[in-house]
Amino acid sequence: MSKRIVKVVKMELPGGEAKPGPKLASAGVVMPKFCTDFNAKTADRKGEIVPVIITAYEDKSHDFVIKTSPVAGLLLKAAGIKKGSSNPKTTKVGHISKAQLKEIAEYKLPDLNCDSIEQAMKIVEGSARNMGITIDE
Repeated sequence: MSKRIVKVVKMELPGGEAKPGPKLASAGVVMPKFCTDFNAKTADRKGEIVPVIITAYEDKSHDFVIKTSPVAGLLLKAAGIKKGSSNPKTTKVGHISKAQLKEIAEYKLPDLNCDSIEQAMKIVEGSARNMGITIDE
């Protein structure tokens, strides 16, 4: 017999540094156990924001699925800037190379709604444009 699902929660937590707190309390899981499991799986992604989907069951057990980091964070890191432009049409705040764009697109491909790397690159390029980041040829 399958376990009965109580709640499914989507969160963004720091990689390898999750701590028990109000954010996790809403998920309905045993926080210390979840934090230990999550931190062990994301130890290699310290300093990154890691999206996670937590499924909590009636018996207080849990499952979680780790997703790839958000495109915005990856673009900021690649461009070496703190934040995007407040007016991306007129103010450009940074630039990345086509190679960096392709690298980000390849990393994000499993979580994007597309099949090819070219389509993924266009999605990431659109995000970069909206942040005021130019793509060097």
